[in-house]
Amino acid sequence: MAERFLRGLGYEVVARNWRCATGELDLVAFQGDTLVFVEVRSRASGASYAPEETIGPVKRKRLVSAAEAYLDQSNWDGAGRFDVVAVDIRDTGTTARLFTDAFGADPDPGGAR
Repeated sequence: MAERFLRGLGYEVVARNWRCATGELDLVAFQGDTLVFVEVRSRASGASYAPEETIGPVKRKRLVSAAEAYLDQSNWDGAGRFDVVAVDIRDTGTTARLFTDAFGADPDPGGAR
């Protein structure tokens, strides 16, 4: 669902579930000339936290490390960023929300978000 959602917004997905020794990237995509590392988080109705609130400093550090490994492998030297797709699963239907540039390459710029 997240991939369809992003494609509908004009993203070109180039990798899904990309793995390396330090972690996994759910989706890697281009939005124009920007390489985007996308973390997909989902929560069912009744969950204590919104999906986007579950990405703490440890997870961010793993994502940054995996993104660095991806960049080393791909030799990409253009702009990049981290986006989050939050998927809410409810009895009334499933919705997705996009958080563009959700966090930077510093995995803990002052605490969990």
